Amino acid sequence: MSHFSRRQFIQLAGVAAASAATGPSPVTPWKSGVRIHPVSSIPGRHTIHTYFNVSPETVDGRRVLYYTSVTPEGYTGEIRMQERATGKETVLVRNLECEDAHRVACQQWVSNDRRVVFHDLRNGEVVVVTVDVKTLKQRVLAKHRMVSWGTQDGDLVPIYGVHFQPDQYTDVELLNVESGEIRTLVTAKQVRAAYPQQIRELYADHQISTPFGTLSPDQKLIFFKLSTMSPGYKPLPEGHLRWPHAYESDREGLVCFDIEHRKLLFFKRNWGHPSWDSRSTTILNMPNLLIDGRTGQEHPIPNLPKFPGQHLSFSPDGKLFVTDTQLTPFGGAKGEWGIAVCDVRGGDWTMLARFRGDQGATTWRKNHPHPAFSPDGNRIYYNVNSGKYTQLYVAERSQPLQVSRGA
Repeated sequence: MSHFSRRQFIQLAGVAAASAATGPSPVTPWKSGVRIHPVSSIPGRHTIHTYFNVSPETVDGRRVLYYTSVTPEGYTGEIRMQERATGKETVLVRNLECEDAHRVACQQWVSNDRRVVFHDLRNGEVVVVTVDVKTLKQRVLAKHRMVSWGTQDGDLVPIYGVHFQPDQYTDVELLNVESGEIRTLVTAKQVRAAYPQQIRELYADHQISTPFGTLSPDQKLIFFKLSTMSPGYKPLPEGHLRWPHAYESDREGLVCFDIEHRKLLFFKRNWGHPSWDSRSTTILNMPNLLIDGRTGQEHPIPNLPKFPGQHLSFSPDGKLFVTDTQLTPFGGAKGEWGIAVCDVRGGDWTMLARFRGDQGATTWRKNHPHPAFSPDGNRIYYNVNSGKYTQLYVAERSQPLQVSRGA
């Protein structure tokens, strides 16, 4: 595989720091005429999109995926899909028990939207499960693991040992949801051997694990986090695991790995909130930072505000990114949040929405907006913690954009 020069990287990432932008700003369609509303009109429950690394909408735009709960804290609930045209819902999973309302069950589309993968606590054990959206048949594919972020059009998802009690599952693993095969990509021991000083500075000589893997869209690269069990946590016996209502793990460090060539690429001390672009060349991270996915070289995006609380994700065409932000630097009250849409070249941006963000589910770890684009780039989904319930909202631009995923 060829490596990009700095000039090619800048072009692909959409950064034009050295030259003025030409043509209309890609932010313009998001500045006026945007329709914003809750995804569901059913009252009396939470509706939660899982995370900013994945879109809750199918590639064909017909369906939306979310978690629902009627309990105040949102710890138990269901995974549902909605037909966008009619609002009709189908329950895919019932009686689910999630870690918190922050990422709920990490539910996400896989296998070209034919399946949903998620994790759940069942009979004292954390399991990774798929459900077929036509037959509603479930398959438990991994035990004592959690799932992180795969690709919507593929069958591969990263899984990892439960971060607060990984036991023997400390390595970077990739699950094939079609075959059930689990493949080890790189071991925690290999990661420590490659970056001994950096890891020692973070975790001394404590055992590390490798959670929160995020697969690139072309499935050739993966970045992941490092973690160690909190000193005060007391491991629970097999079959008696329960979700703690505290972190119970220390998590920091960003490592990128080349799956195709089985090679560790780079280490960064700070995790932030990273996400891939559709071309699998660039990682977007806070604060307004582009990272070359192969070299780790950083390129700050110029002339944009610092958005506190950022969870950032690219638009499918790579011209925009969306982020959530606390609004105190923008004249808002404490507890107010907003959604900003920004030109990845820098300079132009708009505040799409403002809302209370400190209410909603009474979970021990607060849910955040976690905005994400639809696969066609015409809609942005995000969670709103305003009032008694956390609700999934959608903002739809008035001028539809025709773009194929990965273009």
